[in-house]
This record gives sequence, structure tokens and C-alpha cells, in this order.
Amino acid sequence: MKRYLSRLFALLLVVTIGLVGCSKPSGLTGKYSQDTLDVVASLRNAIELPNDAPEKAAAQTDARKKINDFAALYWRDSSLKSLRSFTTMRTALNALGSHYASYPNRPVPEKLKKRLEVEFKQIETAINQGA
Repeated sequence: MKRYLSRLFALLLVVTIGLVGCSKPSGLTGKYSQDTLDVVASLRNAIELPNDAPEKAAAQTDARKKINDFAALYWRDSSLKSLRSFTTMRTALNALGSHYASYPNRPVPEKLKKRLEVEFKQIETAINQGA
């Protein structure tokens, strides 16, 4: 009986891990253009909120999750590496992600905000042009 239960438990564990591991990251559709614009909008929202806003912490947490999900879904896709929007998006995500990782309790500096806004506009333009 003990042997049977341990094998059943092992099988259930393998199935659970397999199902969870194969699921798509939450909030992303798998359509690169739409996902990119959604992530840009979320990041822009997190950056533009005033520092004393009550929803600032939740917006930053959501932004970090979207950065991680976007990276997990698209970083290894070699068909995207030649797109201008993708390379600019990687630069923006690396900059903001490293700020959140290094200084989680500090606001985003103005210099970084301006740089990210320029990059976000470049990404949106490139997506609209199909690049």
C-alpha cells in the first residue's frame, strides 16, 4: 500500500509540475505586438504615478511581473532579435528592471524616466511600422 501511494504521489507531482511549467506567463497573449504595447503601457503607468500615490507599490509590483513575464516569453525567440522594437524594448526593460532590483524603495530618477519615455515612443513607432 505504501509503495502504491508513493508512486501515485510521484505521478501527481510530475503532472502538476508539467502543467504549471507549460502554461504561458500570466497577462501575455503570445502576440508580440500586442504584448509589447501592453507592457509599455503598464511600465509607463508605473513610472508616471506620483511617489505618494497609494497604488504606486502595486503598480511597481505589476511592472516587475510584466518585465519578467515578457522576458520569459520573448527573450529566446530568435525571429524577434532583428526587430528594432524588440532590441529597444530589451534595453528599456533591462534599465527599469535593474533599477527596481538595485533600488526597490527609491523612485525612478528623472533622467531614467526621460530615457525610458524616449525608448517607449521608439518602440510604439516601430511596432506601428511593423518593425
